[in-house]
Amino acid sequence: MKLSLQLKLGQQLTMTPQLQQAIRLLQLSTLDLQQEIHQVLESNPMLELIENADEEEDTSSNSSSDSEISTNENPPKDSADSQNSDIANGEDSNWQEEIPRDLAVDSNWDDIYPNSPAGNQNYDSEQFDFESRNSAEETLQDHLMWQLNLTPMSESDESIAMAIIDAIDANGMLTVDLESLHSGFDPEMEIEIDEIVAVLHRIQQFDPIGVAYRSLSECLLIQLNQMVHPERPKLIENAKLIIGDHIDLLGHRDYAQLMRKTKIKEAELGETIALIETLDPRPGSNIAPPSTTYIVPDVFVSKDIESGKWKVELNPETAPKIRINNGYASLVKRADTSDDNSYLRDNLQEARWFLKSLQSRNETLMRVATRIVEHQKGFLEYGEEAMKPLVLHDIAEAVSMHESTISRVTTQKYMHTPRGIFELKYFFSSHVSTKGGGECSSTAIRAIIKKLIAAENSRKPLSDSKITQLLEEKGINVARRTIAKYRESLSIPPSNERKRLVD
Repeated sequence: MKLSLQLKLGQQLTMTPQLQQAIRLLQLSTLDLQQEIHQVLESNPMLELIENADEEEDTSSNSSSDSEISTNENPPKDSADSQNSDIANGEDSNWQEEIPRDLAVDSNWDDIYPNSPAGNQNYDSEQFDFESRNSAEETLQDHLMWQLNLTPMSESDESIAMAIIDAIDANGMLTVDLESLHSGFDPEMEIEIDEIVAVLHRIQQFDPIGVAYRSLSECLLIQLNQMVHPERPKLIENAKLIIGDHIDLLGHRDYAQLMRKTKIKEAELGETIALIETLDPRPGSNIAPPSTTYIVPDVFVSKDIESGKWKVELNPETAPKIRINNGYASLVKRADTSDDNSYLRDNLQEARWFLKSLQSRNETLMRVATRIVEHQKGFLEYGEEAMKPLVLHDIAEAVSMHESTISRVTTQKYMHTPRGIFELKYFFSSHVSTKGGGECSSTAIRAIIKKLIAAENSRKPLSDSKITQLLEEKGINVARRTIAKYRESLSIPPSNERKRLVD
């Protein structure tokens, strides 16, 4: 093998730390960005938080740009020392007053320390909800254990009940079988399966009724057994018959087979199904509902009444306002190479990079959101059926950016419109050709399908083939399997499961 030297010329893209930081901030959501800003504020002493609007106005008037911060080589030492001494004296002067040893009986905290934070809080006011701020949410297990403590039981039955409650999920269903529960007890306790079944039946009478159920039919039957219908007792009997023996036919909405096997007429069957629909198949979910997730929009879209144009604005509350601390920045000495000066200079440079990355993120988000609004004016004016086809490549060409950048900007970013709050990716959709040679958005097709199914006859629901024909009459060429895919994405069941006896 012969060794040789070769000279090659090529180009290579290098990701600088500044570029990496800008890309990372660009793809962060609003909550992640707020957390990132707080972490940077804690780690970089050169950055500080603007707490009110007055400070922000002072910042904009005093400094035209953060890059023009004064970096004097040798700031006057006497002035700095005097400033520090004044600050120290000012801080100490606030605490020179001695705390009185004896206070009057009728005196209040506000009388002695009127400016203290504790004196400004009114815990008796209705606005201060102490319980909601400091109390934990009650779980289904807590709710059942509270009832168990009020129920007289023997020690062995109480142990069985606690084991059953621990095995109940958030919906109220028993997640293990009785044999597994029985094998988990100490053999010396001599617990039989019949004892576990008896305790299980007692827990099933706890609130909510039907908890600790092992199957859907058992859950509904427990609730029916607690029902009293003096005028129509036959109605409850029919419901028990359907749920106990023919719940599969009811799930598939095979009403013809159901009427043949139960000998129930159509009108009576409709009333029985209406009664069954009032039951709760997941009784435990109402005790501890899932926590609500709030979305903070990044962009506000509104229509100017005078000009009739749509206006796009960034949400000023999405991220805390920060700035460079001029006091610390003025301590940086240009010709000093000491460790302290190097630390301050490096943090100052990182602070400028971070602020520049934030500004770049806001500008990019604004440009992309503006182009989306310009393209989807029909949606803002008329709704989903007027949504136009849009892909990332269209916006990337309009703003002269790469598609990957547009993908980062539109991920986990939300737009507040008069029609609701939508993720920016919601406005992107593929297209389907029409008979006139035009294009129709898949989002618009989904809206049309949803509208057609909402207006259908519940006794004779529209099949996917029928929906295909109706769309062809509107000039939209869509295959039946595409209709089925769109229908499933909308969580709409097929026609046989949408059939009802009662409108």
